[in-house]
Amino acid sequence: MIYFHIPFCKQACHYCDFHFSTSLKYKEDMLQAMHKELQIRASYLEDKTVQSIYFGGGTPSILEADEVSRLIDQVGRYFDIDSEAEITLEANPDDLDSAKVQALRNTPINRFSIGIQSFYEEDLKWMNRAHNALEAQSSIMRVQDAGFENITCDLIYGYPLLTDEKWKSNMQRLIDFEIPHISSYAMTVENRTALDHFIKQGTTAPLNEDQSAEQMSILIETLISKGFEHYEISNFAKPGKYAKHNTNYWKGKHYLGIGPSAHSFNGTSRAWNVANNAKYCTGILENSFHLETEQLSLEDRVNEYIMTSLRTMWGIDLDKVKNDFGADTENYLTKEVRQFVEKGEVELTDHTLRLTSVGKLVADHIASTLFLIDETQL
Repeated sequence: MIYFHIPFCKQACHYCDFHFSTSLKYKEDMLQAMHKELQIRASYLEDKTVQSIYFGGGTPSILEADEVSRLIDQVGRYFDIDSEAEITLEANPDDLDSAKVQALRNTPINRFSIGIQSFYEEDLKWMNRAHNALEAQSSIMRVQDAGFENITCDLIYGYPLLTDEKWKSNMQRLIDFEIPHISSYAMTVENRTALDHFIKQGTTAPLNEDQSAEQMSILIETLISKGFEHYEISNFAKPGKYAKHNTNYWKGKHYLGIGPSAHSFNGTSRAWNVANNAKYCTGILENSFHLETEQLSLEDRVNEYIMTSLRTMWGIDLDKVKNDFGADTENYLTKEVRQFVEKGEVELTDHTLRLTSVGKLVADHIASTLFLIDETQL
């Protein structure tokens, strides 16, 4: 798997704490640096067959179609891109005008992730999104009219302006568009974001956990009733329409991250780039490139597996735990999870631990409780 972090946005959403810049000053240098980083780090992944390429950010749709194609071509110089590879571009609705969509039709991009968030004008303004309500709807139509079928859209819930009626309407819009994959996230308040500042200043109401829990329940009930599978806490897909790239993340597959702040994982260690556009470009282009790295302990690897797999419909495979981390770790998990099985939050079937519908509402709590702190617990 290859991930490109494109660290540019037209403007900053009030809730976002991802690494990005609203200045395109380093765009050309950035693209050159990404090309060179691929060359430098081509040996990071032992498996040279790439099943998925993902352009995230930031706002990757800021790139021109030919710039996207050249990055994909560069991947092809050092890896074998599978003929059925999923190649996803995250896009903001305001970037997807007719000319841009048609240009992207001539690239290897075969999947769009469109950041809709809401179809309501007042909600988009409150979030400080770059698009408006009309663009939210028309962007989907343009992408579909161009022949793209593999589309996922993002929605956000759990913020003060979102009534349950509006929330149901947002979901119904995507259902009516026959979108095969929907990702939906509860609004969170991250430190040093505009939303954090507004809440502390009292100009915006604080978020309500009960509202988020209720709207998550509405989300699950609504989409399942419409034939979607709830295959990961925040992701729903029609049968067979799972996101290959993200599914491989959750299943512990290895990946290479290219670009500032991008992370990589090879099974035994994690690496990440500096979260600074100028320093990233200078380091690569002037041959002083430096990665932060972390060797993963047994505890790290166990907890990573617990955190990612428990969120999915495939759950924690206790046979895999035994094979990869030892029988003591399997016994530890089997013992610790009993409290959640007894409360009906986790089910144990076929030697696999899966969250129940009740457990999905407290998934983070369950995972953190199961985490292995040190080997003395075993």
